[in-house]
Amino acid sequence: MDGSQAQREEPTREYRAAELAAAAGITPRTLRFYRERRLLPPPRREGRITWFDERHLERLRTIAGLLARGHTLGGIAELLAAFASGQDAERTAELLGLTASLPWAEEEPVRLTARELADHYRGETDPENLRLAMEIGYLRPAGETVIHVSRDLLDASSALVREGIPLTTLLDAGRQLRAHADALASVFTEVLRQRVLPEVLAPEGGERAEPASAEDIERLTEALGRLRPLAKKAVYAEVSLALDRRLRTALDAGTAQDTPD
Repeated sequence: MDGSQAQREEPTREYRAAELAAAAGITPRTLRFYRERRLLPPPRREGRITWFDERHLERLRTIAGLLARGHTLGGIAELLAAFASGQDAERTAELLGLTASLPWAEEEPVRLTARELADHYRGETDPENLRLAMEIGYLRPAGETVIHVSRDLLDASSALVREGIPLTTLLDAGRQLRAHADALASVFTEVLRQRVLPEVLAPEGGERAEPASAEDIERLTEALGRLRPLAKKAVYAEVSLALDRRLRTALDAGTAQDTPD
């Protein structure tokens, strides 16, 4: 690397312990507890001062995500130790959803303050709506902020609220939509499993003989890049056709009721 390249590279952000805890939305005491449980890589030492970096912040966010999914700290420690001992640990962790993003993820998460969230939804962010949004999986706490899982969903749902649809109604619909979306994703995943990458994806309810390698993940990412846009087109067309059928049925039913005997 020449001198000009070194000058262009930005230095890695480093944190003191209190700064790292604040960035991760936890208390310094919790940070110390995680360090005692060896859930974090060793920090860099400079005399008596310890310095943490983005790897530590990402690890804390991973731990928070796993705790939110119901994992215990003991189980998290075992998972992290297993991934750390594997050759392709980082990419395997991404595949299993243990880090903030997946290599093929399209949806962009959004970090919001309480005021920003309320502004998006015209003040309808009462405790019950927040509880429902977190229960469905649209929101997750992140210190003094929250993270919405998808900018597209955030934009669409807040626009629907501005159209006069109550947020409670949207959350109710969202719960049903997520269930149907999971079913659609299951159909698409099964096609991938059976016809495209049977040697990469484990059979449903089964397990891989060995952890996914970086090459496996790259092949899956490449296949999704080609096939997911086609799957989305098919789903969009089916939903559009189904909506046309439903609305036509509703109109015809209303017409029939208005017709005199």
